[in-house]
Amino acid sequence: MAKSKSGRDVDGIVLLDKGQGVSSNQALQAVRRLFNANKAGHTGALDPLATGLLPLCFGEATKVSGLMLDDDKRYQVTFRLGIMTDTGDAEGQVIKTMMVPEFDQASLQHCLSQFTGDILQVPPMYSALKFQGRKLYELAREGKTIDRAARQVRIDHIELLGFSGADITLDVACSKGTYIRSLAEDIGHALGSCATVTALRRISAGLFSIEHAHTMEQLKAMSDAQRLALMIAVDTPLADLPAVEVRNGDALKIQQGQQVMIEASGTGRVRIYCHQHFLGLGELSLNGKLAPKKLFNLKAADDASSE
Repeated sequence: MAKSKSGRDVDGIVLLDKGQGVSSNQALQAVRRLFNANKAGHTGALDPLATGLLPLCFGEATKVSGLMLDDDKRYQVTFRLGIMTDTGDAEGQVIKTMMVPEFDQASLQHCLSQFTGDILQVPPMYSALKFQGRKLYELAREGKTIDRAARQVRIDHIELLGFSGADITLDVACSKGTYIRSLAEDIGHALGSCATVTALRRISAGLFSIEHAHTMEQLKAMSDAQRLALMIAVDTPLADLPAVEVRNGDALKIQQGQQVMIEASGTGRVRIYCHQHFLGLGELSLNGKLAPKKLFNLKAADDASSE
């Protein structure tokens, strides 16, 4: 999370096509400065080697960034057989080399089929997971290795885009928490070799796609008004949740943290609106009781137009 005391309040989501060689936080800070935004955060880091979709949340949209971490992701990855690095990608130091086995498309497809569905995956040492309060990559940089328990992740599909020599390119759709570097290494081991990622691009995250993202260069070339017009509404990532409308009086109670009774069917988490103005998230009970859970301080359309 980044916060500036001298900026302005802007609320919304910007889809960045992150370039190679910069961290997600560096990219976030650069875009935040373009918008002169008070508050900003990203929704799941991309490694410096990786490019592609990085949703950036500004202002009240930072309240949904944690929910967006749970989104499914899709990547295009190229990895090279016969090489293993300490980081799992081409930016690391080579720690092992092996012969590249002979294989054809049929045997490769058979191997890939073993990695679809629910699989167990050991997180890499170079990751932001914590051990006794410290991030694993910090320990890895000190030359330390910690035993990591395998975690279950879900691979929805793996499409073979091509292979040439030692290089294999895949399209991978997966659940949150999936490490593509670990997946590449595991595929390399299954083929009788080792592997490291040489290129990685995120092409979708949840409801968002790379086709609607802009590069840093494109954002810099825009006017302030053009950049603001790109901002996606705060409630867009929540579109899969059912919506309920409340009356003015109930809206005031909701904004004060009080429960209200409404006429609605179903139960569970819902989006709350008053005259189509997004108020926040609530929990709906069987008896029609609506309890506010996460409120958003967004300007109503008539308030914004009066400025």
